[in-house]
Amino acid sequence: MKRPRIVVGIKWVPNTQAVRFDPKTGTLIREGVPSIVNPHDLDAIELALKTREKYGGEIIVVTMAPPGAEEGLRHVIGMGVDRAILVSDRVFAGSDTLATSYTLAKTIERIGRVDLVFFGQETIDSSTAHIPAQVASWLDLPYIYYVESIEKLELKENKVVVKRKLEDRYEWYEVELPVVIGVAMHSNPPRPISLTNKLRAVTEKPIEVWTNKQLGLDPRCIGLRGSPTIVSKVTWQPEIPRKRKIYQGNPKEAVKWLIKHLEEEKVLP
Repeated sequence: MKRPRIVVGIKWVPNTQAVRFDPKTGTLIREGVPSIVNPHDLDAIELALKTREKYGGEIIVVTMAPPGAEEGLRHVIGMGVDRAILVSDRVFAGSDTLATSYTLAKTIERIGRVDLVFFGQETIDSSTAHIPAQVASWLDLPYIYYVESIEKLELKENKVVVKRKLEDRYEWYEVELPVVIGVAMHSNPPRPISLTNKLRAVTEKPIEVWTNKQLGLDPRCIGLRGSPTIVSKVTWQPEIPRKRKIYQGNPKEAVKWLIKHLEEEKVLP
């Protein structure tokens, strides 16, 4: 019996809570900034795991990142994915979303048969939400975004039904496989990792590293050379000083005190 093969694309991003900028140059200070798996991609991982629990199959995670991203892949293996591919090569450095999506699409093609491709809605470091749509375009596949759940998966009929959340309604789509899906943020809270699963990263070595030697991509289409987008300037937003006023007293007087100070600061008209 045919089982679904699911690919999930994730990104290894700087922890934005720890990001700092140089006030003189306006550039990001990367030294000492820890990285994490993009939180919205964990929703996509969780939806993939739920789909596998219901229909069986295999989950393969793909990321394009420096070698340090292997830590993030060990984390998602700890959640329960089957294997992971780290696409890592100096020639990929400086990629914008176009070059990144091209590289990821070619990676997915090399994997072989794929039924579902999941991505998180967007990333916390750039929030462009370009990658899922661009990967779908490179692969010439249908793309549906803001998906909350897989309602029905019929591999024999080559169809999937998904539930999509909009601002004021839900929509259901029936689409032919394979399909690229952008998973709505906060729609599938990720499960914790298990020690048994995380040990697999050591005992079974389910993480592969692919360089451009395996992919064989034209250097003009990847990395900085394949990236038409140029960031000319980053504006630094200085920290806002806090006055840290504290009121101690009964609740009624506290409300009056708060309103008075909000009016004085012109927060309230």
